[in-house]
Amino acid sequence: MSPSPLESISPLDGRYHNKVGELSKYFSEFALIRYRVYVEVQWFRTLCEENKIPEAKSLSKINQQKLDRLLQTFSTSDAMRIKQIERTTNHDVKAVEYWLTEQFALLPGLKNLTQFLHFGCTSEDINNICHGLMLKGAIENIIMPAIEDLIKEIETKSKNYASIPMISRTHGQPASPTTLGKEIANFVYRLRKQAKFISKLRITAKMNGAVGNFNAHIVAYPKVNWQTLSKKFINKLGLTSIPYTTQIEPHDTMAELFDALKRFNTVLLDLDKDFWSYISMGYLSQKANKKEVGSSTMPHKVNPIDFENSEGNLGIANCLLTHFSQKLSVSRLQRDLSDSTVIRNNGVIMGHCWLGYMATLQGLQKLMPNYKNIEQDLNQRWEVLAEPIQTVMRRHGISNAYEALKELTRGQSEITEDKIKDFIKNLEIPEQEKERLLALSPDKYIGLAEKLAINV
Repeated sequence: MSPSPLESISPLDGRYHNKVGELSKYFSEFALIRYRVYVEVQWFRTLCEENKIPEAKSLSKINQQKLDRLLQTFSTSDAMRIKQIERTTNHDVKAVEYWLTEQFALLPGLKNLTQFLHFGCTSEDINNICHGLMLKGAIENIIMPAIEDLIKEIETKSKNYASIPMISRTHGQPASPTTLGKEIANFVYRLRKQAKFISKLRITAKMNGAVGNFNAHIVAYPKVNWQTLSKKFINKLGLTSIPYTTQIEPHDTMAELFDALKRFNTVLLDLDKDFWSYISMGYLSQKANKKEVGSSTMPHKVNPIDFENSEGNLGIANCLLTHFSQKLSVSRLQRDLSDSTVIRNNGVIMGHCWLGYMATLQGLQKLMPNYKNIEQDLNQRWEVLAEPIQTVMRRHGISNAYEALKELTRGQSEITEDKIKDFIKNLEIPEQEKERLLALSPDKYIGLAEKLAINV
């Protein structure tokens, strides 16, 4: 009997199981066994259907249907039987072959073809394709849809808040004004770039025997073009064939995927921290759920927990992604098993990524701008107009323009509107330019921020 989620060691299988459970169809032990059965059956089909191996008869329509039914009805009890066989073989992939042999023995028309199950294969031929398909399925069906929903929500906020002027902060200090939408647009652009790389990456796979040379295949059937057959088989499964390998597929494209996910996560971490700061500064407010509490002792608290949860989960994911991308591409000589236990944790990475994406999305959906606080803070920052004033002064050949504004504003406790305008009135510049500067205010000094936010 399966343990209660309350007894799980990993929070992914415990506290968060109801959130990440959909990933189990790609990364559970059952999923791995089911994928192994699928790949073994498809390789068997390929050998029978290509008509290049005389002893492997072309499969009849009835036998094709039997194989389809075998795959479609594969159940946890079947997986349990495979695990039972494994206790004897002490080899997980061989256990799958033996189970299929048992199944074929029950199917007239197939029982005399069991010698072509796992034909010419090393276990890595099966496993690398399985892990490639598992990652591909999870990325396409779970991770990328979550990423797309997240980017869409951020983009919507960027456009909706495009015209809300606010003070920016560099080094934590007031700097040239921007708009709330433009600062969000920066993340839209960056996240899109990384998401595009993730979605376009194609995972490679191999089916070429014990050390990548088709040694046994050539001895058994020297006239078969095994390279072409292997490539056709892998491409038909939706992966990309790699021609040069040792016993293992080198995992380079998997490492590229993990690096791309890490870059995406890092940008999202940047967003989480900025939004946390805007909430802390009172620029953004959170919709309070009346049934929730923010503190066990302080009733007023509405904490930015979604952005904090995202930050924590993405941090865990990135630590693992870093190790995986560095480790998986390295294997001693023609094979060592150090990648095997690592790659089994792909689902752990995806679980923490998905939790991070969903937490950020949930946090974003609770937010609304606090117009009063944003405006009040901005209108107190007349010193930021020192930048455009000294730039216009430079244009008109006034020497020491920067130094003059520095003397006026730097380190001063209060720079008022009157102080700035009095300075402008005494400038020796054309009246038209003087009028333009006098018309400036912090909320109007936003450059192309609004346009950039709308057009992101």
